[in-house]
Amino acid sequence: MADEKMPDPEELKKMFEVLSEQVPELLQKITNVLYGTEQGEKYGQSVAAFYKALRDAGMSNEQSFALTREYMTNSSLGGMLKNMIGGAAKGAVEGNKG
Repeated sequence: MADEKMPDPEELKKMFEVLSEQVPELLQKITNVLYGTEQGEKYGQSVAAFYKALRDAGMSNEQSFALTREYMTNSSLGGMLKNMIGGAAKGAVEGNKG
């Protein structure tokens, strides 16, 4: 780690200023796309159709509910971020093993 060059404090300050301005706006836009009224209706219809397809395929209420909950988690903004962060962390750990 002694060989790594430390970033200039002024450069870091500028980067964090840009991030603090742009990231909240980006997250707001993503949230509006995913959770706006129209998108919310489509999402609800999608979840209901997924559950119905599982039930029509012969799965029990419990199985259908569990898979539908997983589907909802994976398709939510929080779930997506969790999967991305978890995947990145897993990749970093696996990269350090080699």
